[in-house]
Amino acid sequence: MQSAETVLGVLRERGRRGLPCNELYRQLFNPHMYLVAYGRLYSNHGAMTPGADGETVDGMSLVKIGRIIDALRHERYRFQPVKRTYIPKKNGKKRPLGLPSWSDKLVGEVVRLLLEAYYEPQFSDRSHGFRPGRGCHTALTEVVNTWAGTTWFVEGDISDCFGSLDHDVMLGILGEKIHDNRLLRLLRHMLQAGYLEDWEWNATLSGAPQGGVASPILSNIYLDRLDKFVETVLVPEYTRGVRRANNPAYREMINVIARARYHGDRATVRELRKQLRSLPSKDLRDSGYRRLRYVRYADDHLLGFVGPKNEAEEIKARLTAFLRDDLKLELSEDKTLITHGRTEAASFLGYEITVQHNQRKLTSGRRAVNGAIGLRVPKAAIKAKCASYTQRGQPARRTQMVNLDDHVIISKYGAEYRGYVQYYLMAGDVHRLNRLLWVAQTSMLKTLACKYDSTVPKMAAKYKATVETPHGLRVCMQVSTDRGNGRKPLVARFGGIPLKRQKKAVLDDQRPTPVAVPRKELISRLRAGRCELCEQRAEVQVHQVRKLADLARPGKPQPAWAQLMARKRRKTLVVCSFCHEHIHARQPTATPTE
Repeated sequence: MQSAETVLGVLRERGRRGLPCNELYRQLFNPHMYLVAYGRLYSNHGAMTPGADGETVDGMSLVKIGRIIDALRHERYRFQPVKRTYIPKKNGKKRPLGLPSWSDKLVGEVVRLLLEAYYEPQFSDRSHGFRPGRGCHTALTEVVNTWAGTTWFVEGDISDCFGSLDHDVMLGILGEKIHDNRLLRLLRHMLQAGYLEDWEWNATLSGAPQGGVASPILSNIYLDRLDKFVETVLVPEYTRGVRRANNPAYREMINVIARARYHGDRATVRELRKQLRSLPSKDLRDSGYRRLRYVRYADDHLLGFVGPKNEAEEIKARLTAFLRDDLKLELSEDKTLITHGRTEAASFLGYEITVQHNQRKLTSGRRAVNGAIGLRVPKAAIKAKCASYTQRGQPARRTQMVNLDDHVIISKYGAEYRGYVQYYLMAGDVHRLNRLLWVAQTSMLKTLACKYDSTVPKMAAKYKATVETPHGLRVCMQVSTDRGNGRKPLVARFGGIPLKRQKKAVLDDQRPTPVAVPRKELISRLRAGRCELCEQRAEVQVHQVRKLADLARPGKPQPAWAQLMARKRRKTLVVCSFCHEHIHARQPTATPTE
């Protein structure tokens, strides 16, 4: 039986060379693939969320993997309908979310691993969504570094992309490279499993379920055809010329300045040089020069065009026609816009993207800022984030957090602020987040002041600390918890992040990701086949809880298994079936051992 590393490495090589796959379904019989998938999924928050059949990660075992493989081997495995729920969107609407059963998640993760290993080397470099080593920051970095001089932005957003993927088109795209009917049938069953809403079954005639493990890779495979269309058809047609022609007026002004300097007329030279800075050095209407650039993150894509607006409208129309005719998708009319780069701002991945222009700012004697791409933090985004910490326009305490530990309060506030700020550190005006810093910090101090019946200044003095950063010392709010036994104290921190622009992306590695599958400790414990409660050799299962805090029951003694999990700080416990039944029956079990 080949290891998971070997299987994925072979698939990646075949994908890199563009060779078809004929027997991919057979890799679903490899138990090593399921152990790798289990190691990736068991720690997720959704692992303990039940699907329509109530199954969760709790009770995972090698026997269950064997049953899944046996069903797949005889083509008897069927995906269960997902349980549908709804999550709110920013515009007030709700987005459907599918909750698969645990077995379907496990099989879906194995399918995702296989498809990703094969298709990842074939994907476009302009695609950044749901890909290893890439993300929002790498997409934005590409725009900043390579889109200088852009005149028009064409913003594209596909309406209900995940829910509108045509199944026949999807399977047709997969069938071009995967010559394995058994796998294609399995994928069709997965796509058409349906969903339960109010315990009523509904068919899924199109789309991949949001929340499905394999949905992101399937959407990338589907939209890769869009990437290829733009790169092989639109970009060559709307890209021509090596460089722009020189501006005759600019060259004439240079000659006039030279003559004035020759005659020693310094006052005229100074005046003419001021006029020169108002003229472009190149002909902005050069009909022999065009550039079209493209980037995509999931269903959001952005095109940058150097040329007249009527050609930008042609590009938008051709893009709309291709998506409608070939991929059976529709662009959102509200979000698909043509934006002038210098006078307006395009919206992409939460940033505002503009083309900078400043005639007075000189760098080494050149107007280097002109034409450069600028990233800005949207004012509406700052206002919306501040609103979560305010009441009636003023920072307010969070009463639901008053009874929590100091470490938890500061940690929660710090994590929210840190995640938001670090996402926008590429913006040139990231200093605008000082407003958010003050609002969030004041809300946190008011929460602590309410807890101790004190005041904000006293809480600020109590938790104030100074930390070292690459930009010097910064003030933050910090609390340390001593853990004893010679261990380092547990530190929770709010703030201390310099609001300075970072030109480089957080994720800057775009090299092919090596196929490395690190062995999880839980997998080794599961394969050892020894119950960690009674120490008997047997067929074992994994008992798992959602979080360690669930083990504590105020006023009641903890059972032996809960004490063992609490001591080891583990949400999982490998036990035999007998001990597992007693755990769920809340009966005493064998005395645990370290």
